[in-house]
This record gives sequence, structure tokens and C-alpha cells, in this order.
Amino acid sequence: MDTPLHLSNIVLHVISGTIALILGFLILLKEKGTKLHIQSGYVFICCMVIVVITGAFGVIIFKRNLFLLLITVLAGYNTYSGFRILKEKSNRFYIKDMLVMLGALIITFVFIYYLRSIGFYWNPIVIYSGVGYLLLVVLYDIFRYLIPESRYGNLWRYEHSSKMISALGALLSAFVGTLLPDCKPYSQILPSLFMTLMMIFFNIKIYIRLKKQNI
Repeated sequence: MDTPLHLSNIVLHVISGTIALILGFLILLKEKGTKLHIQSGYVFICCMVIVVITGAFGVIIFKRNLFLLLITVLAGYNTYSGFRILKEKSNRFYIKDMLVMLGALIITFVFIYYLRSIGFYWNPIVIYSGVGYLLLVVLYDIFRYLIPESRYGNLWRYEHSSKMISALGALLSAFVGTLLPDCKPYSQILPSLFMTLMMIFFNIKIYIRLKKQNI
């Protein structure tokens, strides 16, 4: 039987996640750089912080739905990294960014090791695609330090867009997967695929806008 503390954690997780989903898609639909975009973005990040914390509590403290740990790490790292790149607008090295990166990798590899030790009863396509995407983001974050500052330019715009959409995609995948548990793994994979296409679309929009500004 769920304890009052666990139920409170679930309620807070669901409410903050729902608000983040609504705001996330509102941000995508509205004009970028406006006051509404900025304010909504800050509220989205605050909600994502609550989602990550309550999700971690649900897995670590209340021992529920271990798969959420992977989603939590994906959403948490992309939200943190997407916000950091917006603040810095450069590829300057910071030790705290590296520590967060290492923390995400350590948690992910411990997660995979544990899954293998208990028989790996989740669909490997979902697990490996999630882990693979996280590794791809981390590898980029490592190698971007090698890009000369003079050539880095507007890459931060693509980074911010991609990482925040990825965080929203992880949230959507968890939401649909929870609502439609009998449709797994498609209820987890298809939302991720949809958000990947959204990411490509918005990055193309950024490229076109920047190109017009340089004409």
C-alpha cells in the first residue's frame, strides 16, 4: 500500500510534469525570444527540476518503476545542459558541467549493469536507444570544447533548441508510456521519434532565420 509521502510524491510529479508538457509545447508554438518565451522557459525548467527530483525519489526511495531512472537522467541532463548553454552562449569549459556529465554517465551505466544482473526484463530497444542518445549528447558536449571559439558562433542556438526539445521528448515518452502501458515499447518509442522530427524541424527553422539575417 502506498504511503501518504509516496502519494504526495506521485501527485507532485504528475502535476509538475503536466505543466511542463503544456508549457513545453506552448514554447515551441510561440515566437522565440519574446517575454512570454523567456518566462515560460523559466517555469518549464522549474517544473522539470521538480519532475527530476520526484522521479528520482520514486525510483530510489519508493522503489517504483526503475525504467523512470533512465528517463529522469535523460530529461535532467538535457534540461541542465540546455539551460547552461543558453546562459553561457559559448563552449567555454566549466568543471561543474563536467561533474554533471560524469554523474549522468555513472548513473546510466550502474542502471544498465543492474538491469543485466536481474535479467533485463525491459525491451532492449527502449533501453539502448535511450542510453545511446544520452551518450551521443555527452560525446558532443565533450568534443564541442575542441571547436575554436571563433568558429563556435551560433551553435549554442542549435544546442539549446535540441536539448530542451529532447528534455520535452523524454517527458512525453514517460507520460505516454505510463498512460498506455499495454502499448509498450511503441508508446515510448513513437513519442521520442515524433520529438526527434520536431527537433530537426526547429533546427532547420533556426538555420533559415540566421541565414536570412546574414543576407
